[in-house]
Amino acid sequence: MKQLPIFLFSIFSIFSFSQNPQKIEIPDSKIYEIINSVSSERIEKYITILSNFGTRNTFSDTISNTRGIGAARRWIKAEFETTSKNCGNCLNVFYQKDLVKAEGNPRIPRDTWIVNVAAVQRGSKYPNRFIIMSGDIDSRNSDGNDFTKDAPGANDNASGMAGTLEAARVLSKYKFENSIIYLGLSGEEQGLYGGKGFAEYAKNKGWEIIGVFNNDMIGNIKGVNGVISNRDFRIFSEPVPPTETEKERQLRRFYGGEVDGISRQLARYVYKTTSKYMPEMNPMMIYRLDRFGRGGHHRPFNDVGWAGIRIMEAHENYNQQHQDIRTENGIEYGDKLEFVNFDYAAKLTAVNAINLASLAWAPPEPKNVSIGGVVEASAKLKWEKVNGAIGYKIYWRDTTSPTWDHSRYVGNISEFTLEGIVIDNSFFGVASVGENGFESVVVFPNSVFR
Repeated sequence: MKQLPIFLFSIFSIFSFSQNPQKIEIPDSKIYEIINSVSSERIEKYITILSNFGTRNTFSDTISNTRGIGAARRWIKAEFETTSKNCGNCLNVFYQKDLVKAEGNPRIPRDTWIVNVAAVQRGSKYPNRFIIMSGDIDSRNSDGNDFTKDAPGANDNASGMAGTLEAARVLSKYKFENSIIYLGLSGEEQGLYGGKGFAEYAKNKGWEIIGVFNNDMIGNIKGVNGVISNRDFRIFSEPVPPTETEKERQLRRFYGGEVDGISRQLARYVYKTTSKYMPEMNPMMIYRLDRFGRGGHHRPFNDVGWAGIRIMEAHENYNQQHQDIRTENGIEYGDKLEFVNFDYAAKLTAVNAINLASLAWAPPEPKNVSIGGVVEASAKLKWEKVNGAIGYKIYWRDTTSPTWDHSRYVGNISEFTLEGIVIDNSFFGVASVGENGFESVVVFPNSVFR
């Protein structure tokens, strides 16, 4: 079986666990083990099977066992169930569905059930806190309402769905404190209906969503502009939640935070974790909800106030997206299996897997983070402690920097003053640190004190 190589630059990370620096070694071996367990051969197998259903259009056949979206979702559910059987029934696998009406909607030719497939791996300590990895089940050709013509959707989005299945197989071998949801969403091409339905389902269940990794097209390395790269990938995230209040907007005007919403912090978390454990990859943080004027299945989760990002290839080929299979003027059109790079899809699956694991092993983020230090030569931060954290880490960066570039572990306390760091010139945040060394997402201050 062909697997990803390990890039073992270090066996241990060094953390300082007191204000008087005391070096404690935290083993990273499990993260490297996860990277090395992701199989490009399995990714290829999953994408091939999904492509061979002919079309997975939202309105395609639901009865056949060999063609259409019905056959595809039953196969996905069966794969999740096989993974669950192999881990002692550690996954709760189920369909979640909503009826979408055709009336008044030109993208919905008939009333249709939008059926998602979910596999939930419950955490041992925080079972009601979830991190989600999703891929899309459905595909389309040039006409989104054409449900009879072939639409193999090898890259868009059998690749993201295959990555989600593979992440479930790999991570099901581990125990986590937080819960993970591996999710196949439908109805993406008609208006993100699967994501809307599942977000509402999770909200009604009272689930706390740590974040959503939406994987949409993770298999192409040859851009329509001629660029070829199997290392670059993009992380799309919106700057601030659409649910922010007028009071929060006014605070941002005076104290900053225009690019520091919860989804942007999730993107920075993925950037940091990937840069540390997979330095051969080049994560590109794109400061935009999605590609220009387009949408993805993280957006419905953003719309209800949860962090969500899109992870995808950096170099797209538009000739292979939303196209009938054909050749014109020597150019091949269509989203065919031969255009997918399975090793690259496996790398991006590994990116997802190590970030899912890191968050699932981490304690909850600190609560009610506030900041002070106006007209002083220092920055002061306060926060509420959370169960499961043995300490806290303050991060800061230049106001023009996209990433958290500086940090200091301050111990198991609830306030700290960074002496000599002028508050005007930097942005700040706080993360929780667990006994195992894993950190929560950084929390940007949500209030100010004098």
